[in-house]
Amino acid sequence: MTTELLALTLSGEQGVFLLRQRGREVARAIGMEAQDQIRVATALSDLGRLLLTGRSPLTVVFALDEEPPLSLVVRLRTALPGVPVSEPGWSTAERLLDEVKVEQHRGGVAVLVRKALSAGSVFPDKKSADRLREELGSLQPGNAADELRAQNEELLLTLDSLERKQEELLRLNAELEETNRGVLALYGELTEELDETNRGVVALYAELDQKSVELKRASEAKNRFWSNVSHEVRTPVNSIVGLARLLLGPGAEPLTDDQRRQLQLISTSGGGLLTLVNDLLDVAKAESGRLEPRIGEVDLRLLFAQLRDGFLPVTRVGEVALVVAEPPVEPPLRTDDTLLMHILRNLVSNGLKFTERGEVKVSAAVEGDVWSFTVSDTGIGIPADHLDKVFEEFHQVPNPLQARAVGTGLGLPYARSVAEVLGGSLDLRSTPGQGTLVTVRLPVYAAEAPARPRSVLLVTADDTLRARLSTAMDPLVGAVRQTADGAGAVLMATAEPPDLLVLDLAAPHAEDCLAGLRREPRLAATPVLALQSAEYRDRESGLVVLRTSQLTTESVRDGIRRALAAGQEP
Repeated sequence: MTTELLALTLSGEQGVFLLRQRGREVARAIGMEAQDQIRVATALSDLGRLLLTGRSPLTVVFALDEEPPLSLVVRLRTALPGVPVSEPGWSTAERLLDEVKVEQHRGGVAVLVRKALSAGSVFPDKKSADRLREELGSLQPGNAADELRAQNEELLLTLDSLERKQEELLRLNAELEETNRGVLALYGELTEELDETNRGVVALYAELDQKSVELKRASEAKNRFWSNVSHEVRTPVNSIVGLARLLLGPGAEPLTDDQRRQLQLISTSGGGLLTLVNDLLDVAKAESGRLEPRIGEVDLRLLFAQLRDGFLPVTRVGEVALVVAEPPVEPPLRTDDTLLMHILRNLVSNGLKFTERGEVKVSAAVEGDVWSFTVSDTGIGIPADHLDKVFEEFHQVPNPLQARAVGTGLGLPYARSVAEVLGGSLDLRSTPGQGTLVTVRLPVYAAEAPARPRSVLLVTADDTLRARLSTAMDPLVGAVRQTADGAGAVLMATAEPPDLLVLDLAAPHAEDCLAGLRREPRLAATPVLALQSAEYRDRESGLVVLRTSQLTTESVRDGIRRALAAGQEP
């Protein structure tokens, strides 16, 4: 909806002054701000100079347009054939107003201009519109001097506004400079803190490198210790146990009661010591990755019968019952029967040691593609604060039966390690005074363990990563050759093909190394374990990938296993 406010017919130079004057007065009457009044008046003045040329009159209509946004609309109609839109006055009007457009009509052209009112302005009702028309219609035309005086006032008003804006700009600049000084000071503090943090990180890395070296040395010392135990302790202990049994066996020389008691003590102590040595060796093999399962189909009925018969002599008749439930027949279980027997024997042994009344029960069940073996007892149980500690080597839960239940604290750690070697898991739940339930879960079809790689080629330029990998791989592989460059790795692999390539994808020429292996027929089937950090995510496809942020002995062992298994696939 459009409401007409004022209509004029102008001509000559005097008409330019009157157009400017009426434009300012109409803008003031409808509530425009002072700066918008000046913009409307100036724009109409420049358009009037372009359109009031010669003797052609100019018809001007001022109106209000209700369509959002509420706007002042001025239509200037002339008999001129065209409008000189290339003149400076036209561009001035386009900059000062919201819309300036030319409309062609019969007998001439019309220029339509639009300027939106400020937000919150209200379209006048009929009564208000009539009052506005009456007020504007009663205005008397001013002379050039009056208009010049008004223009000077407008100029002064504009200058005052500019001065205020300049003062505001200077104030904002001063605040910005103060803020910049604060930002620079904060940046300096953060830089110093970052430098200090970096120095700490560098020192921490140096300490980690030193700890890695010490850990490697400790691992080597541990391996030497196991070797000494194996060769220097196990053999004489076997001899002691064997001689004691010969002296106590039938056909030996008659012994006095005291001699027999002494020999039985020697035999018992030797047997305990031999058990300790065997446990230590088994745990060491499981931890170091040298415990390699021999996968085959397991006769669970025979295995459970052997387990039951093996513990009959040590079961306290009338006090504790050993219950071995009949296992399912299908599906057949493929795993290492010897290692499975070791797991169950350790669990049953623990149950019998710490159960005074009730039963120790062994059972098996199939859940999908997983075999579950449970060993439950009605013994004294394990306190909640010791549930995690029981899987630490040599940890023994304090209890009244500890003096009678002789042990090393290696049974549960060994059982869990062996379960993981077989590709499964071991979980324990216990309630003090009620008993303990241990569950071993194994896959129905265990994968054949790949051969242990004898020769490994490690490619990385990161000294810290090299130290961590060397420590983690030392018990898992044979000889390790190292290089910092992918191109050099191809030459080394060509001269002596490795069983496994461990490649840091951030190393120089890592892509060239992979391409070189694929081009060389002798090296094309070489298993590759790729090391990736977050920024190199998904850089290579078709590789067995190990994240550098997740390096542990277990993750490295799993990565080597997967890489070797992938290398064996056709």
